Amino acid sequence: MRLEHQQLLSGLIRLHVLHHAVKAPLYGNWMIEELRRHGYHISAGTLYPLLHGMQRQGYFSEKTARSNGRTRRVYRATAKGRRALEDSKQKIRELFKELIREL
Repeated sequence: MRLEHQQLLSGLIRLHVLHHAVKAPLYGNWMIEELRRHGYHISAGTLYPLLHGMQRQGYFSEKTARSNGRTRRVYRATAKGRRALEDSKQKIRELFKELIREL
């Protein structure tokens, strides 16, 4: 992600992370790779504060889990997070229709 567009795209990144946290529990390194697959190149130093902030806002719950001998923080969407994603989907649909109509 180009630095000049980072603030503009940060909302999309948050929604992308929330989407995955609704589908299944996630951990940071996996999410960094998933975002990279979609063209977002963010570091752990950017993602983890984002995850912690969304957790403080009540969108995620966090627990510690062991995987392959490692302890990981695993994030899952809360009821508030699931509602926020559903509410956001309608706004995304509206914007998508406007953007596509211009093509």
